[in-house]
Amino acid sequence: MANHVVIMAGGIGSRFWPMSTPECPKQFIDVLGTGKTMIQMTVERFAPLCPMENFWVVTGAAYVDIVRAQLPEIPEENILAEPCARNTAPCIAYACWKIAQADSAANIVVSPSDALVLDGDEFRRVISAALDFTATDRRIVTVGITPTRPETGYGYIHRSAAPSDGGIHAVSSFREKPSLEVAEHYLADGNYLWNAGIFVWNVSTIMESIRSYVPDLAERMDRMAESFSTPGEASAVAEIFPTCEKISIDYAVMEKADYIYTIPGDFGWSDVGTWGSLWTLLPHDEDGNAVIGENVHLYGCNGCIVHAPNAASVVLEGLKDSIVVERDGRILMCRLSEEQRIKDFEK
Repeated sequence: MANHVVIMAGGIGSRFWPMSTPECPKQFIDVLGTGKTMIQMTVERFAPLCPMENFWVVTGAAYVDIVRAQLPEIPEENILAEPCARNTAPCIAYACWKIAQADSAANIVVSPSDALVLDGDEFRRVISAALDFTATDRRIVTVGITPTRPETGYGYIHRSAAPSDGGIHAVSSFREKPSLEVAEHYLADGNYLWNAGIFVWNVSTIMESIRSYVPDLAERMDRMAESFSTPGEASAVAEIFPTCEKISIDYAVMEKADYIYTIPGDFGWSDVGTWGSLWTLLPHDEDGNAVIGENVHLYGCNGCIVHAPNAASVVLEGLKDSIVVERDGRILMCRLSEEQRIKDFEK
């Protein structure tokens, strides 16, 4: 039984404008100033778990060339182009129906392309344990992150108190992003985990689940699959995929099935979803400023994040708790407290 890795890379990263744009969203950008893009770091993290021919990337049709350029080691036929965004259930179904055609016994881990993990060894230990757990039985595992603060920006997984097998717990329920008061209760309770959006299952399990809970989606995938690996595949996908219901895998399967489990992880995970979350991950100067860019000069600034790796020169004076970003001539200056509004600003 072979392991396969599916990387979802179709998001547009609207909260990271102007660094992230619809033409080149954050998963294809060196967000942390490491010399590697987020999707390259994701592939590197999973690389020890399976050969590159078992990696799959599902992305928007407009990003296929970027994926090919950044991940030349992944076979071109394993880069799946969505003609439009239909949320995670159709995205995942497309990849799993493709994998089933190549390997009917595949064991699969599905991951976003744009999260950060600090402890790669512990991450792979957790994923390997989940893959072992799903290999032979009808089980689905979602990775839960041990919370370190009362975070209101993540969904939560409520696990059973006692582990069922090898530190893996049955899932009692999924909870939406909470208020601060509720998040504080979750943290104190000790049985709530952040939902990282990383899933592990056998290909037969997820296909049976989709057939049971979203049969209309399964029917469309079956029709698409008739054309897989033929010259008509692209046109069939272009015709059928846009007719799929926009639905997340959480609503489609995870919240309905009674064979859902979670494995807690403590490996320095962050979804790097906002400028504020990026600020917490970067090193700070003595005034609490986080800077990416060689030509940035700060005077009397406190608690700011500045991202300008390609700017000729940036000079800032007297700013406090602010975001300053420059990319390709676009400039953003915004209070950190207002960062949730970035995706709605007129651009």
